[in-house]
Amino acid sequence: MPAVPSLRVHPLLRFGLVLTLSSSPLLISPTWADTGERRSYQVPAGSLGAALTRFAGLAGVNLAVDPALVSGRNSNGLSGEYAVEEGFDRLLQGSGLQLLPAGSEAYTLTRVAADSGSVQLPTTSVLGADGAAGAEVFAGGQVARRGTQGLLGSRDFMETPFSMTTYTQEVVKNQQARTLGDLIANDPSVRVTNPAGGRYEQFTIRGFSLFNSDVSYNGLYGILPTYTIDMEMVDRVDILKGPSQLINGISPRGSVGGGINVVPKRATDQPITEFTGSYASNSQVGGAVDVGRRFGDENQFGIRFNGVKQSGDTEWDHQSVDREMAVVGLDFRGERLRLSTDIGHTERDTDAPQERVQVGPNAKVPNANDVRHNYAQAWSKARTRDTFGTLNAEYDVSDSTLLYGAVGVRKSNHDFLRHAVSVTNDAGDFSVQPRDFTRDENVRTATAGVRTWFHTGPVSHEVNLAANDFYMDFENGGARYAPSSSNLYHPVQTPKPDTPTRIDPKVYTENRFSGVALSDTLGFFGDRLLLTLGTRWQRVKVDDWSNGIKGATAYDEEKVSPSGGILYKVTDELSLYANYMEGLSQGKIAPSTAVNEDQIFPPFVSRQVEVGAKYDLGSLAITASAFRIKQPAYETNATTRVFGPSGKRQNSGVELSVFGEPLSGFRVLGGVMYIDSKLTDTTGGAFNGNQAPATPKYNVNLGAEWDVPAVQGLTLNGRGIYTSSQYLDQANTKEIDAWERFDVGARYAFKVDSTAVTLRANIENVLDKRYWSSAGASDDSEPGLTLSTPRTYLLSATVGF
Repeated sequence: MPAVPSLRVHPLLRFGLVLTLSSSPLLISPTWADTGERRSYQVPAGSLGAALTRFAGLAGVNLAVDPALVSGRNSNGLSGEYAVEEGFDRLLQGSGLQLLPAGSEAYTLTRVAADSGSVQLPTTSVLGADGAAGAEVFAGGQVARRGTQGLLGSRDFMETPFSMTTYTQEVVKNQQARTLGDLIANDPSVRVTNPAGGRYEQFTIRGFSLFNSDVSYNGLYGILPTYTIDMEMVDRVDILKGPSQLINGISPRGSVGGGINVVPKRATDQPITEFTGSYASNSQVGGAVDVGRRFGDENQFGIRFNGVKQSGDTEWDHQSVDREMAVVGLDFRGERLRLSTDIGHTERDTDAPQERVQVGPNAKVPNANDVRHNYAQAWSKARTRDTFGTLNAEYDVSDSTLLYGAVGVRKSNHDFLRHAVSVTNDAGDFSVQPRDFTRDENVRTATAGVRTWFHTGPVSHEVNLAANDFYMDFENGGARYAPSSSNLYHPVQTPKPDTPTRIDPKVYTENRFSGVALSDTLGFFGDRLLLTLGTRWQRVKVDDWSNGIKGATAYDEEKVSPSGGILYKVTDELSLYANYMEGLSQGKIAPSTAVNEDQIFPPFVSRQVEVGAKYDLGSLAITASAFRIKQPAYETNATTRVFGPSGKRQNSGVELSVFGEPLSGFRVLGGVMYIDSKLTDTTGGAFNGNQAPATPKYNVNLGAEWDVPAVQGLTLNGRGIYTSSQYLDQANTKEIDAWERFDVGARYAFKVDSTAVTLRANIENVLDKRYWSSAGASDDSEPGLTLSTPRTYLLSATVGF
């Protein structure tokens, strides 16, 4: 019988509930719906004149336009429900033009009055302090047109010389994504490399590791929870492929395959009051609240609260998850000043979390289909507590200069009682070696910059100067206990450890990463050709102490890293681009499974070259890129168990992504990635030319949604995911099979009087297939096999008041 979920609610969650419920009747503010009927519109991106004409025709109003005013101007289009004036304002945003009434249901277009000498800010550069950047969604609502790019601000994907996809909160809601790992199942360039029921989440982008520590929050690294990120706090998720050190600086764990940025929710002009009840098999039940209000004479103040409580058993034996999240976001929108702050707390308790399965030198790859029970001991646990806060600010010094800055802090406490799973023979036997592991973290980070726009003759410039500083200290400790035995296929429950056989040394580490970056985006031929040139000075300083004794592997190094990108808009629908990116990353740390545990290696340099094309059909977008990334390779030697450098690796690949609504009521999201990952300069040349471990050649993700015409509000969805085979070792002697997963679902939206209700049902891994979904990552310090998640049922009901 499943355990009864705890009803304990964290004080911050209680505070948020009281605050939002008590303020609900007071903070309701006027919206566009008060001044005009809201209707659904789909206006594709393109020339501004065509967008205005299409919108006016759909709205049934007359519009007088001087062709000279709109000549050479483009619009991002719009998708969603708008009143007439609201829709026109959205289409005209950043154009320097405004709409004036000219009679009943008639309007005319004029220039916005401006002081002499002012410069109109380009629409591709404005980034609000709340990170939202006024991001319009692409057709279908699953992907946003704009993404946050750190140093370079916010840009439309068609004007970005990088490969980037920005997922909206609609995807999060409709797929019932609970963690970041659930959301990235839409992206072929990203894969989860740790079990869904494990202690932490970890990913690969273009074959290289990315930890949660490297996921930024509104552009700040190290603020989000270290081990698992809840999705209920998220407005958008930007996924950038390729080294991102120029635009974001050095990430805490040194990811080089790409970057992920989480944009928090903000109060909208439309009041929000939603409650979502949820169920996930085996018996996880929970609830989430989302409340947002704007107030003030001009709606300049905003508050948004999101809270979650979920508890219960998962599909795995004796495994349960109890999680709480509370995040409050406040913002101010002034004429020149924009401020925002976020304060959050998360707690997650997992009993019997799964570990990766390591395969010893004398064992073959286990048969995943025969692993039918949780091999983690019932006494194992993972307890994480994270509290964080940020403050963002922007100030328009003039119409052509913007100052911005942000600071963030996080304090975390983590407590694990775990054991490795290292299979020693073909029968699946492994030794249960309990380890009590604690980790306390403190993070302080800040960034500041200036962005200015000007012209030199016919050439436009956007110059960015930014400085950043990241500091984190953490202390690891714990104890070891007497080993016992178990089996992967037939787990044996062992007694809970009580008397340590060894106390681990207290290891204290300080990391400080700092840098200064300068970039200039030059626009030629009316900004049809955009050239971005930049460089970042970076410093990496790491110190560590063991039981108060300073370690010998500390270092303090710096480097100047150049980067650049070029984009040419062949037409309003087609963009071609190329980039070169280079960055310095923190050195790897030897894992607990190596004999040189906790040894810190020097920082390393990664380099990427990439070319690509983006085609925007208005209702459908297709992006393609070819890339090559180089960096050192690391491995734990199978015989000596020493972790260290082992040659170099080069990932050369091709990506193809597609998203949008090609037919009315039919949406697609997904793509394919091919990677050829080769090893070079390995020790003695033994593995030269081999495929890098944990790097499949093919990843395919394709999802679709269909609005059933005969039943208003009913939508059916499905998704298929495929990953080809991959090796476990540099010798390419052990391999896991290719796998595929299929998900299906449906949702039904309707109204009861004036109350909006949405019912959602999803089945993940509908065929209940068992497979090894990942062999880790070839640059990971602790590789191992990740077991697939069994068939999982997800149900939810969202009520909007």
